[in-house]
Amino acid sequence: PTIFAIGNAPTALIELDNLIKQKKIEPALIIGVPVGFVNVVESKELIMRSGVPYIVAEGRKGGSNIAATICNAMLYYNGEI
Repeated sequence: PTIFAIGNAPTALIELDNLIKQKKIEPALIIGVPVGFVNVVESKELIMRSGVPYIVAEGRKGGSNIAATICNAMLYYNGEI
């Protein structure tokens, strides 16, 4: 299974959504937490409607550090199950 973690570029989330719609990729999970002002909210909303399981920080907050923290938390949590 493939997990995408995006913490910087909203355009990456938009392209990811395009690839999903074209059935070129089938992610198991998308961590979408880009930060900023341009296309940030819109890109997160696309992912939330994509039908793929997701973790999204709603609004304009996020960043690479948040994406990395979510990935690390999942790895640590997985070890406890």
